[in-house]
Amino acid sequence: MNERDSEAVAAQLAAKGYALAASEATADVVLLNTCSVRDAAEQKALGKMRALAGDVRRSRRGVVLGFLGCMAQSRGQELIDELPDVDLVLGTQKLHRTAEYLDDILAGRRDKVVEVGEEPGSEAAVKEHLLAGSGVRRSATAFVSIMQGCNQHCTFCIVPYTRGVERSRPIPDIVAECRELVVRGVKEVTLLGQIVTSYGKREIPSRDGKSAFVQLLEAVHGIEGLERIRFTAPHPKGYGDDLVEAYARLAKLCEHAHLPVQSGSDRVLKLMHRGYICNRFREIICKLRQVRPGIGITTDIIVGFPGETEADFAETMGLMREIEFDQAYIFKYSPRRNTPAATMPDPVSVEVREERNGRLLAVVNEIGRRKYERYVGRCVQILVEGPSRKNPARLEGRTRTNKIVVFQGSDRHIGQLPELRITGTGSFTLYGDPVVQNPA
Repeated sequence: MNERDSEAVAAQLAAKGYALAASEATADVVLLNTCSVRDAAEQKALGKMRALAGDVRRSRRGVVLGFLGCMAQSRGQELIDELPDVDLVLGTQKLHRTAEYLDDILAGRRDKVVEVGEEPGSEAAVKEHLLAGSGVRRSATAFVSIMQGCNQHCTFCIVPYTRGVERSRPIPDIVAECRELVVRGVKEVTLLGQIVTSYGKREIPSRDGKSAFVQLLEAVHGIEGLERIRFTAPHPKGYGDDLVEAYARLAKLCEHAHLPVQSGSDRVLKLMHRGYICNRFREIICKLRQVRPGIGITTDIIVGFPGETEADFAETMGLMREIEFDQAYIFKYSPRRNTPAATMPDPVSVEVREERNGRLLAVVNEIGRRKYERYVGRCVQILVEGPSRKNPARLEGRTRTNKIVVFQGSDRHIGQLPELRITGTGSFTLYGDPVVQNPA
């Protein structure tokens, strides 16, 4: 979500005549779009801003410094009180006004700006994209924000307090944005929401047994020239039979599902206020694998949630071995202020959290190694996204099941859908060579 918000703000600024700087050292405006999901993210942002303020104020005093996003929303004026060199603090529903407030500061009309209030209609304001021009490399993929906010109120999560209640965009607006992206060369869109499967629950009635979200998938699927559809992040509660069935009949919907289970213990899931039990989660996975054999399944896990016992953790380990996720993103529980979990009894020590994290990660890595090795010798189709993040001399793309594949190619491959033969594996990475087509 933050990556998409950052791109939209950059695109809005470019449309107002601003240009992307080559680096922080040459920028007249430096904005940090922040996350509050974990304390480490907040501390990283604060440390980064302190370093920027020290460097900038010593050499170029006119540079505007600002915080955007979730931490700005939750802390507001506190950020300027702590870091007086900061000029701008904009919450999650004010991002589309960034250029307006920057103009005021640069013109001397305002000294400091702190805006964290709610704004009706802000969910429809994140729709600009930087795909080409303005120094940005063309892209075959794009994120599309379809809603903002969250009503789930998991006890560990600060998002409902930083993003507000759920607000969904109309289907025609989303389809129009996706269609324009396709015209600009995009082959794959990823639909975004805090709980994307809650899309339109209150605004769009079910039709023919299909939820609003499935109706949206169908509408996007009908866009000519679009090759692939993904979405993130869903909630297990949103995986009704209509969505499972959509995987079977919508050819553009990639066979990948990211389903955050968070814990393998029903007792801990209840403390988290997740709204399902593990057997229900197992049923969803079973149905998905029935309609799309070979579907990629990934998940999120929190270790060391308050009150988590060794027996609870053992259940999580057991669930991981049973389901054999293609990848799992493991997070050590991080208390977030003003969330119910922050004051729950029986906190798990940092040492135990670290130890459980290590044990679970070892299981995830071993399962991933076995699953990825099965790809060696197989041919897969990828959508080439651009240079490899670890080796810019090579290219990378993704399979439909969301596996990263690195191969030797050139810029002409970007945006293409070549077949590759897998020749090797790395840590949750595949390596391949283009399949040579036999002449007719």
